[in-house]
Amino acid sequence: MKKNLIALSCVAAFATTSFSSDANTEMFKQIQALKAQIEALEKKVAAQETVQIQKVEPAVTTVDEKRIEKIEKKLDTVSKTATAAKVQSAQDNLKWDVDFRTQVDNIQYKHADGSKSENNALLTNRLWLGAKYKADDNSSFFSKLSYNKAFGDTANHSQSNTNPGYANFDWVTNENATDNTIKVKEAYWLYTKERLFGADIPWAASVGRRPSTDGLPINIRNDQKENSPLSHTVDVEFDGFSVRFDTENLTGFTGSWFKICGGRGLTNAKPRFDFSGTSYAADDSKNVDVDLLGVIAVPYDDGQYSVHMNYARAWNLIGFTKSQLDAYQTAMGSASTPSQIMDAYGNLSFKDMGDIDYATVLFKTEGIGNGISDYLDSTIAFASFAASKTNPNGNGMLGSPDSETGTSVWLGVNAPCPILPDSAKIGLEWNKGSKYWRSMTYGEDTYAGSKIATRGQAWEVYRTQKLTNALSWGVSYVYMDYDYAGSNSFFGADGNPDATLNVVSAQDIKTYIRYRF
Repeated sequence: MKKNLIALSCVAAFATTSFSSDANTEMFKQIQALKAQIEALEKKVAAQETVQIQKVEPAVTTVDEKRIEKIEKKLDTVSKTATAAKVQSAQDNLKWDVDFRTQVDNIQYKHADGSKSENNALLTNRLWLGAKYKADDNSSFFSKLSYNKAFGDTANHSQSNTNPGYANFDWVTNENATDNTIKVKEAYWLYTKERLFGADIPWAASVGRRPSTDGLPINIRNDQKENSPLSHTVDVEFDGFSVRFDTENLTGFTGSWFKICGGRGLTNAKPRFDFSGTSYAADDSKNVDVDLLGVIAVPYDDGQYSVHMNYARAWNLIGFTKSQLDAYQTAMGSASTPSQIMDAYGNLSFKDMGDIDYATVLFKTEGIGNGISDYLDSTIAFASFAASKTNPNGNGMLGSPDSETGTSVWLGVNAPCPILPDSAKIGLEWNKGSKYWRSMTYGEDTYAGSKIATRGQAWEVYRTQKLTNALSWGVSYVYMDYDYAGSNSFFGADGNPDATLNVVSAQDIKTYIRYRF
């Protein structure tokens, strides 16, 4: 049948070719009709053959049990490999990131008598190990382990930078070079929800060791994402909580939100096994707990222009009284052995000096103008104004029995470097602090002291450059010119701006290479 159809097709095709030009027109039409019938018949036959093929019963296959066992073993191996890959991809496990920085600092101090103190090459390694886990759409966990150590000795003597001194103080334990131990810098959980009691207000809550250093705008110089709160007044490690509310849908102001934050900077709980039998009870012989509560608010943020505000109060802040400092100076003057020096430090115990209020307003633009040039589109500029106001108790604060107000201005710009603008940034910052300015910026990562806390003026110029996807390089010069004493003190008589100004200026020239992934 199929052969006959093919033959007829050939005849029809041949006839069509032969008669198309000179044969009778009627015959040509008949042949064309015959050709169409043949094509329709061919399609019908092909369809019938397909149906017959589908109706053929499959052949019976003998089951090979040993072969099935081998396949099951292979599947088990594949399953284990898939589980290992799942662990490695952190789909259902902690996801780690690394930030490792090797840095060299040239630190210079100039004293009032014209002498200098210096370290031409302070070499340090700093390692941050970040870990995060998202259990579901609403809850996440974040942590950061830290190691910060100077090159060389870590023995328990003066070279370890811990005893005597305050480098291992809990507020700054991860910002100062100490020993080779790993410490917890951050550890907190975060809960997020799209609606607050049915209202269209996204919100979030968090508790733990706070991400309270490297906030805006110090993060710009540090070449990293900002933390909370604003670093003009608070850049210090502490434990606490936060609750944030996104209010754009409620207020109509673009990008608006506010956050309530609180924490504890020091506890007066007794230690375990202190022979009193009252472990962790309040110790009335010590100053009471140091607590902080504040509000961070962003009334407007359209991605280019933004306004940031911060108000906070800290209670029962620590310091030393004038009588303590006088006794310490006398003891140090007569000390001639390391044990006598240690005794002099040991007699210094913190006292409760009073409370302090902080306020900050910061204006930031990410891009200057609108399409003026690619260079200005990639430029960041900010202006921040901050104030501090002491509320002393009977011990006084900052060497004064009265409430004192201090102010500070901070201006900065960060722009593409004219050389390699696609991979490098340059920055310039200027700070100006008044006589009674007192920030809580002990965690600021500047080995020569906090430039933000300067009572006087401070300048910084820096350059950062991306070398590869993981490696970056930076260089910075910080100069601090002090008008008053006590810029890097605590909150007692040690922070008295009318005290004798010993260090009149300080500078830190640093360069680093940083690996992040």
